[in-house]
Amino acid sequence: MIDSRHYNFAFLDENSKREIRRSLLKAIAIPGYQVPFGSRELPIGRGWGTGGIQITLSIIGRDDRLKVIDQGSDDSVNAVNIKKFVSACTDVELTADSEEATLIQTRHRIPEIPLREDQILVLQVPTPEPLRVVEPREAVTKQMHAEAEYSPMWLTLYEDLIRCGKIGISSEYPVFVEDRYVMNPSPVPRYDTPKLNDSDALYLFGAGREKKIYAIPPHTKVIPMAFDDVPFETEDFSGKTCRLCGAENVFLDELVDEETNERYYECSDTGFCRKRRGLL
Repeated sequence: MIDSRHYNFAFLDENSKREIRRSLLKAIAIPGYQVPFGSRELPIGRGWGTGGIQITLSIIGRDDRLKVIDQGSDDSVNAVNIKKFVSACTDVELTADSEEATLIQTRHRIPEIPLREDQILVLQVPTPEPLRVVEPREAVTKQMHAEAEYSPMWLTLYEDLIRCGKIGISSEYPVFVEDRYVMNPSPVPRYDTPKLNDSDALYLFGAGREKKIYAIPPHTKVIPMAFDDVPFETEDFSGKTCRLCGAENVFLDELVDEETNERYYECSDTGFCRKRRGLL
């Protein structure tokens, strides 16, 4: 267990936090643009959310209330260990209620309850470059962004549409930010993608292994890439409800009872589900 008395507040040294905050300011000033940064070493393996953790450690204050979720759950191994680490080196208050939190770090989900202007959502990103599926060379993708040359992405979507009858991207759906940059919104499901548009909150994205930071400031235009005659669609949960809280029109996890082999649904956002049941 980390003893906070033996480390700087929030683990990282002050120079590292200042450098990351400078990168964040540039990312906020140019929405959707990937800003390189000097990714630091943490006592967590790369690929386990170190980019998001570094952002959280760089901006967290003693008065913040932190919520950490992993695929909607507050109790997954990833979420629990990140909370233990940040709490041990900051002593900040932890919460499972997204409405109480001032700082939320997440992997793969955006909370069901709309975020406010006094909240910041930090997303862990494994692959920040949306053009990696069409171009493996970093220098070329940079040039494509500079020239707004996104025709290979449009072609990929079109080929998917022709083969499957619909665009089959289930997560990391590419979006246009302020009609300029194509951005990877992290592996959030399509259901969460519209939440990025004109949000009151600040979204920060960190990729530790790829050493990239980008951002979506409040009230930024974020539109999924879609054809005029084939509009963007999210997952459809019509007629389905959470078996625990009865919620409708939320993102649901489909589960199977091992004994009866029956399918049932539960809220992906466990904090939201618990609050509806009066457990928070």
